[in-house]
Amino acid sequence: MKPSDTHNNRMATLLFSTVYPLYLTKIEKKGRKKEELDEVIFWLTGFDTTKIETLIQEKVNFKSFFQQATLHPNAQMITGVICGYRIEEITNTLTQQVRYLDKLVDELAQGKLMEKILRK
Repeated sequence: MKPSDTHNNRMATLLFSTVYPLYLTKIEKKGRKKEELDEVIFWLTGFDTTKIETLIQEKVNFKSFFQQATLHPNAQMITGVICGYRIEEITNTLTQQVRYLDKLVDELAQGKLMEKILRK
């Protein structure tokens, strides 16, 4: 399935401050911790705790979130299907980056080892 322009625009305007608590709830239901979620985000984006807290407080959208990020060099190793989309086939860069994050959170919730999630 190929994301539409409407889908891509929705990804760009989605607020990180809205999605972060959803990620946290998802992983905590599976016995994972906030620190693990943050580690995944740190790995993908290069952010630290202070930066994430600032982005949440500023209510930045995903477009701004990923513009400020320095994507990990191994991010392109994140492949597979998330929400019906094959990540490696997504042509819109921002949508692909959001789906990278979604996939990492899913893997964390599935109980995968952190070293596998972080593509070490």
